[in-house]
Order: sequence, then C-alpha cells, then structure tokens
Amino acid sequence: MPHTDYEVERNAMVDAQLIARGITDRRVLDAFRRVLRHEFVPDSLKKQAYEDHPLPIGEGQTISQPYMVAIMTESLGLKGSEKVLEIGTGSGYQTAILAELAKEVYSIERFADLADAAKKTLDGLGYKNVTVKTGDGTLGWQEQAPYDGIIVTAGAPEIPESLIKQLKESGRLVIPVGGTFSQVLTVFTKKKDKIISNEICGCVFVPLVGKEGWRVSQRN
Repeated sequence: MPHTDYEVERNAMVDAQLIARGITDRRVLDAFRRVLRHEFVPDSLKKQAYEDHPLPIGEGQTISQPYMVAIMTESLGLKGSEKVLEIGTGSGYQTAILAELAKEVYSIERFADLADAAKKTLDGLGYKNVTVKTGDGTLGWQEQAPYDGIIVTAGAPEIPESLIKQLKESGRLVIPVGGTFSQVLTVFTKKKDKIISNEICGCVFVPLVGKEGWRVSQRN
C-alpha cells in the first residue's frame, strides 16, 4: 500500500522544526503529530505540506510555517477546557490544532470561499467542536464571548479593542503587531482590567484587514 498519510514527514517536522526550536508543551507536540497538515493545503502543494515555510492557500493568504503555528498555540497555554476565538481561519490548519487542545473553537474568516473550504475540510476530518463563520475578525465574535484565549493569524497595526473586551479575566490574546511587512508576535494577558504584554519574536504575517485593523487601501 502506498504511503499517503505523510506520517514520517509529520513526525520529522515535529522533531526538527518544533522540538529543536524549543517547543516543549507535550499536548501541543502531540496535536501536531495528529493533525494532517497536508489536508489543509492545495493538492499541488501536498508534498511541501511539512516543510519549514508558509504556503499559499488562495486569496493572497497563506498557511503559516509550522513553527509559527506551534509557538502561537503554545503561548495560549491551553489545558483542554477553554473556549478559544481564532481570527483568520485560512485553510483551517491552526483551527484543527486548536480543536485538539481546547473545548470549543470559534473561527472567523473574511473570505467566504476560504471559510467554506475550511469548514468542509474540518467536517471531513471529524472536528465537532469548531464553528466557522465569515466576517470581520477585528470585531471578534461578541455573541460567543468571553474567551479564555484569542489567536490572530494576521498582522495588526495595534490591538483591536473589541478583542480585548471579549477576553476573559486572565485570558490571553496572541497577535502579531506592527507594520504591513513585519510584526512582533505578542501575548497580551488581561489582569484586573490591565493588559500585560510579552513580546515573543519577530514575524511576518499577511495584514489583518477590517474595521479595527488595516483598511484595504492601507495594506498596499
């Protein structure tokens, strides 16, 4: 039988790209070994799915480098009982990782075709604790708030106020903040109505477009 599930490549990715770079959360590492990354990339790119770089998924968007997905996920500190909001569903890979680690995942994607494709992939892989919708992610998802964790997979010029308001006490917001070409991945923690920030590393994400992010005309 031909090898089609990329198990060898997936384990090599975890060992060489995640563990070797300091990812230590065992639950996160196990999730990366379980989630089939190749199911979240275009057919023509499946052989590159476990390589150490982002890949295009359409609409000018990308599936992030595995290490970046891992460090963002680890920064949330998930234990299994949390409600998490994801801004920028993309192809649904980060969504699937979160679904392995949290109780409930709500995800917003501004491109309807990407949201629909991600829903189909996630449903096909059996994820039942994920809800995806199309909308302006910078405004969050008020109807489902508050959240234990919020993860933003696009670069913001500043922290969207709506996301801070929808974060629980002691909740964490993981978001790249900076310009349109480079950002700093930052964790913001809500503590008694104060926001404590912790910079993680430099990064490059597509712009976070929306009412409380970049305008379409600003991102060029």
